[in-house]
Amino acid sequence: MPFTRIGTNEFMSEAVTAGGMVWIAGTVGTGAPEGDVAAQTRDILAQIDRRLALANSDRSLMTFANIWLSDIGDWAEVNAVWIAWLAGSPAPARATVEAGLVPPFTVEIAVCAVVHEE
Repeated sequence: MPFTRIGTNEFMSEAVTAGGMVWIAGTVGTGAPEGDVAAQTRDILAQIDRRLALANSDRSLMTFANIWLSDIGDWAEVNAVWIAWLAGSPAPARATVEAGLVPPFTVEIAVCAVVHEE
């Protein structure tokens, strides 16, 4: 089965497509201030939009999302940004857990989606 790797470096790919699906790697907020959970989440979701577009997909085709938080107490703040981002798109299946993330990152998100049929 043919597949495509997007944004590959020596240790990971930003995304991989195969069998009509795309898997977006765990994404962290690289352009947001340390400690600003909402800003990190918005930055992550913008990166996910870009990666989905490169794979010929979009957020309306997401099937699953994993969200890792360094502090589960940030759940409501992250969820508010997530809900605003999803506005108008169906919600995917999702899991959110607390995890020991590498500082300064407080949020990490990975998603899977269907690729648009051509």
